[in-house]
Amino acid sequence: MLSITPIPALNDNYIWHLAKDNQHWVVDPGEAEPVIKALNGAPLSGILITHHHYDHTGGIKALHKQYQCPVFGPKSIKGVTNPIAGGDHFSLLGLALEVWDIPGHTLDHLAIILTEESSGGRSQPHLFCGDTLFAAGCGRLFEGSPKQMYDSLQKLTSLPQGTRVYCAHEYTLGNLHFAHTIEPGNSVTSKRLADSQVLREAGKPTLPSTIAEEIATNPFLRCHIPEVAQSGAKHLGQDSSKQLDEVEIFASLRDWKDHF
Repeated sequence: MLSITPIPALNDNYIWHLAKDNQHWVVDPGEAEPVIKALNGAPLSGILITHHHYDHTGGIKALHKQYQCPVFGPKSIKGVTNPIAGGDHFSLLGLALEVWDIPGHTLDHLAIILTEESSGGRSQPHLFCGDTLFAAGCGRLFEGSPKQMYDSLQKLTSLPQGTRVYCAHEYTLGNLHFAHTIEPGNSVTSKRLADSQVLREAGKPTLPSTIAEEIATNPFLRCHIPEVAQSGAKHLGQDSSKQLDEVEIFASLRDWKDHF
């Protein structure tokens, strides 16, 4: 069985720890010390990186030095020993791994999809999406365009509804408060906000989510919904009767969230 657990790091990052058959991998280690502590003497088999920001790469040098393990990620990142890119397929931990390009937050951003197959023939995909898709939100546009980010998010929604979503930050409560502002009539969002508040008060993570949860509550994936589109148009100072395309609505919401 594959075990996936969050290692808290920095202010609000999660380093995802994958373990199976005495092998250990981590995704986006922003610092080394929490990983070393979580391993508790076990060897680190390898590192996966989604993009170049320091809070996702800061631990690479120390971890590679201590464990001499391979580092898979975009070729532009210093310390990557095994460059990967969208379209790559290989096996990791005995499971199928697929890499997608998802630019927007950064131009080099990758999604890593690891799929388990059960004895009954059912598959369970696990999505490691860095800072592109968040629980009820998405990353800021540091390098890419609104269209690039929107297209990347739409690409991720094509994954099976039950895909588990492992983003890299505990931003859920803030994102859900924004989502409720954008779409106050969405009862699913209201329930998710209440449930997430209970988890955080208990000191528990709100992640992973699922693609189905994101489609139902994430305003950046719901630009086609009339209430969301009207909110986006209002933020732009547009008459809500004027037809804006979904990328324009998305760009309006992202700008609004930047200052929320």
